[in-house]
Amino acid sequence: MLMTDADALKEKAALASITASALLTLGKLVAGLFSGSLALLSEAGHGLLDTGATMLTYFAVRASGKPADEEHHYGHGKVEAVAALAETGLLIVLAIYVLVEAVRRLLGHMAEPVEATWPVFAVLVISIVVDLVRWRSLSAIAEQTRSDALAADALHFSSDLVASVCVLLGLVASRYGYQQGDALAAVGVSVFIAIAGYRLGRRTIDTLVDAAPKGLADQIRASVGAVAGVAMVDSVRLRPAGSQVLGEVGIMVPRSMPLERVASVKQAVSAAIALVSPEANVTITANPIALDDESALELVLLIAARRRLAIHHVTVQDVNGAKAVSLDLELDGRMTLGRAHEIATSLEEAIEAELGPGVEVETHVEPLEAAELSGRDAPLEKAQAIEAVLAEAARDGGVISDVHDVRVRETLSGLVVNYHCRADQSLTVDQVHEAVDKLDRRARLAEPAISRIVGHAEPAGH
Repeated sequence: MLMTDADALKEKAALASITASALLTLGKLVAGLFSGSLALLSEAGHGLLDTGATMLTYFAVRASGKPADEEHHYGHGKVEAVAALAETGLLIVLAIYVLVEAVRRLLGHMAEPVEATWPVFAVLVISIVVDLVRWRSLSAIAEQTRSDALAADALHFSSDLVASVCVLLGLVASRYGYQQGDALAAVGVSVFIAIAGYRLGRRTIDTLVDAAPKGLADQIRASVGAVAGVAMVDSVRLRPAGSQVLGEVGIMVPRSMPLERVASVKQAVSAAIALVSPEANVTITANPIALDDESALELVLLIAARRRLAIHHVTVQDVNGAKAVSLDLELDGRMTLGRAHEIATSLEEAIEAELGPGVEVETHVEPLEAAELSGRDAPLEKAQAIEAVLAEAARDGGVISDVHDVRVRETLSGLVVNYHCRADQSLTVDQVHEAVDKLDRRARLAEPAISRIVGHAEPAGH
């Protein structure tokens, strides 16, 4: 298994925490036994649990870095949450014990006077400094790697920091004759341990019950909804899993949208989510939806596209409140009339079912060239003659100009002519199409061998 930079960083931080916790615990234990301070001994007990917890953290971050397998399809990220939950239990048990012992001392008699000497203060000052450094370091690494276990460790060190300050104040009070200061400091330690346990437990339980990161779903919904081509955001489901956020985003797209366009919309959605949450690993599903403003023409084209049928010249009329649809359907010219009629009838029935009762649908079947034609360039003289006819027809019509890029090829079916021309960009498609048709008819009259001619009109000035 290859270790990522984030995994290596987490393991290094966990090992450093084990070392720091063990040394501080040993120092507090010795100082507590030497001074007789309940607060300091409770801190040593807290530190002992911390050492065990940081060892648990180390093994948790190692396990969480494993990739998904046959038994854990979403990886092992929640191992860290389980470890953090165990640390929460240890914290709560310790807080209860320290609180009970401190209350017992406050209500009864002090077992022994507390001796606050300079080695005890030295241990506490060093502990405060180390806790401060480890808390800041672990917090930064936990945020960078989104590690629950390291976040738990950081929380431990922050509570240790506050608890050590409480112990220090209690020992200062004891040194100046207020012997109950140590027990009161122990109460403060137990309170802060309990608070740390509550915060850690709440975060851990949110992870284990798949609570979505607060506010992230709304951010993703807004970002995805702004992507061009997304009709609406149907659902956003997120859950934390270690350093990642896993989930699903369902979007609705117009049902007339081509599959290639749907794929590009999904890519744009992924990019939008990555900008909001780079650590999110989200599955995107796109479902078709009928838009309120779909026209009858769009519906007819969609129905034909679903059947992979080529249609053109679609005409939709509103006759006395009822729809009348006519279209040209292209089918293989070698197909039998019986089979062609079955396909046309099926298409007509689908259109009638979609547009509602009373609709009138008529299809005109045309042969579709099913095989590719092999050809070769026509003689230069032939191509020049056809180009001259097209140029003359353009001048006479006054709409089309600059006939260029004329290509003439000889095939078994006759001559195939392709050419480019220009027209005023403010003209409508109908106007340009009619003008190009006139050029095509002139060329066919001049050269009867032409079986196919395609004119591509471009805006003038482009």
